[in-house]
Amino acid sequence: MNIAKVIVDVPASSINQTFDYQIPKQFQGVLQKGMRVIVPFGPRKIMGFVVEFTSQTELTKLKDILEVLDLTPVLTNELLELGRWLAEETLSLYITALQAMLPQVLKAHYQKELIRLTDEEMTNELENFFAGRDVIPYEEVDHSPVSYYQLQKAVQDGDIAVNYLVKSKITKKRVTMIKPLRSSHLLEETLLDLSTNAKKQHELITFFIENPAPIEKRTLIHKLQTSNATIKNLVDKHILENYSEEVYRNPFDDESIVQTTALELTEEQEQAIIPIKEKIVANEHDVFLVHGVTGSGKTEIYLQAIQDVIKKGQEAIVLVPEISLTPQMVKRFKGRFGSKVAVLHSALSSGEKYDEWRRIHRKEVQVVVGARSAIFAPFENLGIIIIDEEHENSYKQEDNPRYHARDVAIHRGKNHQCPVILGSATPALESYARAQKGVYRLAVLEKRTNSQAMPEVEIIDMRKELHAGNRTMFSRSLKERIEQCIQRQEQIVLLLNRRGYSTFVMCRDCGHVKECPHCDIALTFHKNSNQLKCHYCSYEEPMPTICPECSSDLIRYFGTGTQRVEEALTQLIPEANVIRMDVDTTRRKGAHEKLLNQFANREADILLGTQMIAKGLDFENVTLVGVLTADSMLHLPDFRSSEKTFQLLTQVSGRAGRHELPGEVIVQTYTPDHYSIELASEYDFTQFYKKEMAMRKTFKYPPYVFLALMTISHENQVKVIQTTQKITKMLLDHVSDETVVLGPTPSPLARIKNRYRYQCMIKYRNEPHIRTLIQNIIQNFSEETRKDDLFITVDMQPYQMM
Repeated sequence: MNIAKVIVDVPASSINQTFDYQIPKQFQGVLQKGMRVIVPFGPRKIMGFVVEFTSQTELTKLKDILEVLDLTPVLTNELLELGRWLAEETLSLYITALQAMLPQVLKAHYQKELIRLTDEEMTNELENFFAGRDVIPYEEVDHSPVSYYQLQKAVQDGDIAVNYLVKSKITKKRVTMIKPLRSSHLLEETLLDLSTNAKKQHELITFFIENPAPIEKRTLIHKLQTSNATIKNLVDKHILENYSEEVYRNPFDDESIVQTTALELTEEQEQAIIPIKEKIVANEHDVFLVHGVTGSGKTEIYLQAIQDVIKKGQEAIVLVPEISLTPQMVKRFKGRFGSKVAVLHSALSSGEKYDEWRRIHRKEVQVVVGARSAIFAPFENLGIIIIDEEHENSYKQEDNPRYHARDVAIHRGKNHQCPVILGSATPALESYARAQKGVYRLAVLEKRTNSQAMPEVEIIDMRKELHAGNRTMFSRSLKERIEQCIQRQEQIVLLLNRRGYSTFVMCRDCGHVKECPHCDIALTFHKNSNQLKCHYCSYEEPMPTICPECSSDLIRYFGTGTQRVEEALTQLIPEANVIRMDVDTTRRKGAHEKLLNQFANREADILLGTQMIAKGLDFENVTLVGVLTADSMLHLPDFRSSEKTFQLLTQVSGRAGRHELPGEVIVQTYTPDHYSIELASEYDFTQFYKKEMAMRKTFKYPPYVFLALMTISHENQVKVIQTTQKITKMLLDHVSDETVVLGPTPSPLARIKNRYRYQCMIKYRNEPHIRTLIQNIIQNFSEETRKDDLFITVDMQPYQMM
């Protein structure tokens, strides 16, 4: 098997296949599937993944692999297979699917170095190779007598490690350590020989007589109020030694984490966990949907199921939505499983992400808690996969490969023969329908663990407020309740439902709205910079003072941004302290955590925010939740808008009255009689499910049909329309009579960055060859996509209809 099949890092459909390369002698027996290599490809050298080995090839002359980038595979065999499945499922390229599984650091341009980790004697060749050094450039391997096999063995034994340097930014963190070179009684003799004037040196040596363990140099200087020069003096005399040691960047403050033990389960929780535990013991795959109201103790079920998995020596992946990856959530897992937990999410720096990924890769942890991409954690002995808040849209990736984490979890669950748990207070309709049909197993938790009642919900019709002369954004009832809460020293959460609703600029005389010149969308007003910005192409211009259409000076901005709500709040209730949480205030690293801590410590009365405060938060002093614009999502061109509204209202209501104090919720809306708002106020998921399913059945939407969305874009509008017409015709010629093809129609955002966008939607129930058909159609236009800048994107499970 001296030929490697390599997938090269060229994201083009014409190159979406393996290429054969000869394995040179020095790499034979060392190269494994899942390693990255550098290969010649045409005139350039590029990175690729080894996916198979063979001894036959149809080619007469093969090029050699130039370099092996890894000493241990970065992708396991299972992940290679998963990548292939993912590419087929989402109609994306195999290389794109493989790249999606790795941290950014492994995709950048890098140099490498070898680091010695052991003080023990290594083999002669390795000792000569390191020649007394702790760190050496990797390039030296090519010109040394050391074989790759020896290096690989030393890496496996933990004697040396490979370090990636990304564009000269070190991706590993190192600290300088100081340790004594002599034992305590010899240090006492050294003290006698020292000059009496060398007071600082005296102090240092005395310190090490009492504390012989190595210590970080920074800590030592701080502790003894000493200097670099004093330490250097003793190092030069061979009394102390300094060396550098790698430490993992830990994005979480572990010292503040309190160890917890399993809680007593309620009867409902017991009933839910028994079948899960049975599957863990039997090593069998099944999918469980845990449908529990907010505060019903779903997390405790997850924790106890993971405990069983860890006892068996297996591993667990827990996915939580990016928004609710709050320190609160991390603390619960670290509190139970300590250092066995790695955390992956977007707020970590690329170095921190790489360190967490390496801890997983080196099998130093057994639990990964993370957002969407954590589903690809390189575990080889998975015992359970859990997806919390499984209805969340953020589990769907919106660019290639357009996967849904739920599908990947179930596929991995089958591969590892382990259970998958989906948990939510408001499950996605598709998941609930599968549970009703018996495809998933359903467990229902109807009571909160502390037996507290769900908070009362009052719906306020804002049209009546307007008729009564109240022109503010706060109903009289909400204002009154906020004031009462502040008097009682209780706290309030206010949610501004902003999705699909932004602050735009309009002329009150002629009604002209300022739009982006490159995209068909109103510009958004940013108060702090007094600029109008486009959120799609980043175009910006200063706020006009007169209308460009009719020259009137009655140009005003409309809409309710969090800033405006905050200003209105301070005018209306001057005594209130407000913490605002939105994209602007949480941009800086750690800001999210800082603001939530301030609110937990009661430094403010009101937490005002967008979607990010709707879930996962647990504050005992919050007794009132207000929703300011409950219906802003109902008017989006999206068949899931009612479902999203119902989910959001139910989630945010669950933030009130979670502990001793009873809670209440006030929902302000202009459409109080819409069933999603009415039923959310009654927490009636079953009724909502029935009503929404009837709508979906009538209008042929999931889960009654599957959807595929094809979007075509180009700078020339005529070209886009013609191409979309051709594609629609090709589809209609090959699909069954029951399948509906809608289009060509302009996309809801018909132009972005000067490119026109048209789409066609396929609604099908049974089209076994739909993926092959779409692939062939794309292939038909491959010449135009390559030469003429035509884009065709396909989403086999569209969540974003825009």
